Amino acid sequence: MEKVLVLGGGFAGVEAAIYLKKQDLEVTLVSDRDYFYIYPTSIWIPTGDIRREDVSVPLDQLAMKHGFQLIVDPVTKFEAVEKKVTLKSGRILDDYSYIVVALGQDKLKHKGMEHTLSICGKPEEATLLYEKLDALISKKEGKIAMGFGGNAKDSSAVRGGPAFEVLFNVDTYLKKKGVRDHFELTFFSPMEKPGKKMGEKALVMMDKMFKMTNIHKKVGSKITTFEDDGIVFEDGTKIESDLIMYISAGTGHNIIVDSGLPLSDAGFVLTNEYNEIEGFEGIYAIGDTASLMGPEWKAKQGHVAEIMAKNVAYNIMNSVQNIDSKQSYMEHLNILCMMDTGNGAAFVYRSEKGGKIIPLPIIGHWMKKGWGWYCRHSKLGNIPRIPGM
Repeated sequence: MEKVLVLGGGFAGVEAAIYLKKQDLEVTLVSDRDYFYIYPTSIWIPTGDIRREDVSVPLDQLAMKHGFQLIVDPVTKFEAVEKKVTLKSGRILDDYSYIVVALGQDKLKHKGMEHTLSICGKPEEATLLYEKLDALISKKEGKIAMGFGGNAKDSSAVRGGPAFEVLFNVDTYLKKKGVRDHFELTFFSPMEKPGKKMGEKALVMMDKMFKMTNIHKKVGSKITTFEDDGIVFEDGTKIESDLIMYISAGTGHNIIVDSGLPLSDAGFVLTNEYNEIEGFEGIYAIGDTASLMGPEWKAKQGHVAEIMAKNVAYNIMNSVQNIDSKQSYMEHLNILCMMDTGNGAAFVYRSEKGGKIIPLPIIGHWMKKGWGWYCRHSKLGNIPRIPGM
């Protein structure tokens, strides 16, 4: 039986391990933490609606359910030519015919980042956001700034949606607490048109939402530094803030940078549409680790990562059987999300035919809640998987 090694326990890695095991291959998943973290629904941790445990699925339960082997031990070195992986414990993994690299990405660093927290960073940061927000609410006043940045070398490595979601959820939460009038909320981004991937109609609607919720906006000026009491911009202005939530754009994972694999200017692994890497037979890169092909508006998202994972499972099995048939992720490229506001949501969709944003008051919030429940229980095998989800 062919042995496959999957590096990474996120959306791409977990999905790859599940579907590779369906092909009756010997599969081992390596992760730096012992749980699968559902980032899209972690947006409710800062407002206390859920806890970190509610969006964390134990990897040992997934491994037992689906039959793959699990190693919880961070990767410290990957030598692609030798197909050799070194773990933090010193353990060497070098006897696998196929390796699927799904390590995710690192974040671009800015001066003063220690003064910020991110909803897309380490899971612990979401809990810290809750604690800091709770402390401000106890004072019944404060200034809060939330935003995201871009990567000039790769526009697909941006996480804008979660920033909008946390911001609008905090607005709703403060209103429920009866203290919204005593708080100043500001959205910021160094980009001229943050969120433009969603389409021009979406940008117009976002501006309307900012005005309706009395959220200030500061865009189009580079960030000079983050400080303990605010954000300084290149144009000389400063946003004073007691709490800063900032989602930095992605860049290549540090392990991949020194792996010997071909990389894009932003440090992501260059693959073809089948997630194969030229010159490295048996090695695939999926999810945030891979440099995404496609149109200018493309974005790295969980559903695209899972499509890549399913395709790679299919492609590897066909490779094992010497069958010349492969599946591409290109036809599935789109932007798809339910952007939650705490009391509703907006359905956002973007494809080559254009973009749309559809407001879904009340029901949209519960639809996203339902998706979170579905994600957890379908992966654990408690309920059937819906085709395409």
